[in-house]
Amino acid sequence: MESIKRRTHTCGELRAEHSGETVTLHGWAESVRDKGGVMFLILRDRYGTVQITLNDSCGDEAWTDAKATRLEYVLEVDGVVHARSEQAVNQNMDTGAIEVIASRVRILSRTKPLPFQISDDARASEEVRLQYRYLDLRRRPLQNSLMIRHKAALSTRRYMDAAGFYEIETPILNRSTPEGARDYLVPSRVHPGHWYALPQSPQIFKQLLMVSGMDRYFQIVKCFRDEDLRADRQPEFTQIDVELSFATRELVIEIANGLVREVWKDVIDVEVGEIPIITYAEAMTRFGRDAPDMRFGMEHTTLDWAGSEFQVIGRAVEAGGIVKAMVVKGAVEGTSRKVIDGWTEFVRRYRLGGLLWGKVNADGWSGPLSKVEEKYRAMIPDVEVGDVVLVGAGPAAHVHAGLGKLREQIARQRELIPANTFAFVWVVDFPNFEWDEDNEIWTSMHHPFTKPLDEHIGWLGTDKMGDILSDAYDLVCNGYEIGGGSIRIHDAKLQAQIFTALGLSEEEAKDKFGFLIDALQYGAPPHGGLAMGFDRWCMMLCGTENIRDVIAFPKTTTAQDLMAGAPNLVANEQLDELHVSNVVTSKEPSDD
Repeated sequence: MESIKRRTHTCGELRAEHSGETVTLHGWAESVRDKGGVMFLILRDRYGTVQITLNDSCGDEAWTDAKATRLEYVLEVDGVVHARSEQAVNQNMDTGAIEVIASRVRILSRTKPLPFQISDDARASEEVRLQYRYLDLRRRPLQNSLMIRHKAALSTRRYMDAAGFYEIETPILNRSTPEGARDYLVPSRVHPGHWYALPQSPQIFKQLLMVSGMDRYFQIVKCFRDEDLRADRQPEFTQIDVELSFATRELVIEIANGLVREVWKDVIDVEVGEIPIITYAEAMTRFGRDAPDMRFGMEHTTLDWAGSEFQVIGRAVEAGGIVKAMVVKGAVEGTSRKVIDGWTEFVRRYRLGGLLWGKVNADGWSGPLSKVEEKYRAMIPDVEVGDVVLVGAGPAAHVHAGLGKLREQIARQRELIPANTFAFVWVVDFPNFEWDEDNEIWTSMHHPFTKPLDEHIGWLGTDKMGDILSDAYDLVCNGYEIGGGSIRIHDAKLQAQIFTALGLSEEEAKDKFGFLIDALQYGAPPHGGLAMGFDRWCMMLCGTENIRDVIAFPKTTTAQDLMAGAPNLVANEQLDELHVSNVVTSKEPSDD
């Protein structure tokens, strides 16, 4: 079999200045047009496309292979670059100023009938495209996404290296140290009955690196969480993991801001200016979410309607709830009762009982809010004729969640979100603990290694546990949490206090985190850091809302790889070696 020739150029780089050069190209046939006495092939590789022209100057062998060519055949083409006339330039191709007059076309590989057409607009279902992901990856949008991901990783490594960080790998096989989500577990063959866990994060190891004196660590690392999936979440994901010694919150934020500015400028030429900082309490009050989308308005207003005689409001306030309002500007026209009913059903998903609404017309208010006393309606700011006012009342968590999600839903429906913009914000001063009503225990909002604010440490174990704030911080962009971290606990006694406050006995704490507790007793420096969701960064940089678009071989929302057929059953002999029994149910999970 004849070996291939070395290519001289890629399909995307030829320009008018290459006119007259003899070239060898390799690629896939994206288009084949036979015009009788002349043939046109569009040859594609990852760098671009170029037109190959065959005319009566080409030899018989070139004609034979060209006529046998079908879409997505892999070709080797020899030819001479010719500049097109000004009238013939194809403005839709980067190489449109030239064509290659072929002297030889050789088929290197043929294809079976394609399960879908390879085109930029992805007309096939996502399920089919995931099953044939290697074909889907031939499409330019996905190739561009992987190129952007590559550039973002390079930019990250350059910036972190210049800032004095070492990239250090941490173990993938480790002990199970639950951090909130379920672990992926791996049975040990040589230690029957014992299990490894895949890391949910390198949290403990990066803290140990600070104890070791490495001072500044980072890693672009794979992590694993066995949790319910959605469009912006995968069971295996990549994060930019960062830790530094002698850190303050301000220093960590400064370094992270510099990294964000570097990557956004390097990769998509966007200048990221100053990034504001707001507290968790402010985020919940203004937006109802701790990851607010700040590209548009419709901020919430908390109302003091305790004296209202309106029954729904009165019951909510008496039960210890809150009342919040949101104004949808200029929405009277086009907001029917059916639309409002849809909004009401939407907030019920978040356990908000319903919505009170009112339309502000030229002759006064209409809707349920017209029955609320005028002095209370006057407390709602920035209300004008033509506005729709929405009010939620009930437990604070339900009101925040319902109106917070509805704010974003309405913004999408009414096209209020500006395109190609990035609104970054830091959210700080999170509660350190949250109450688990089902199990009646306190749990860590982030993780148990997060340091409380110094002035709140004395409240540990008291009835003020819910008031303790943490030295934690999240980076949010366009309503997505794209990074988060905290100053860590470096004092072994304080760490023991935290475990006790969380209801862990000394024996349980030692069993789960013993090696960290031991390490903190050997001169641990104050330290802190964060982890930034690299997949979500790439999703933002690529302008997509589906994280699968920026991962080469992603899983479905049921954690399946449709192409490889994973997860799959394995032979009983393999399981016997691992001392594991095979339990199979008849029902396969669907990917709905």
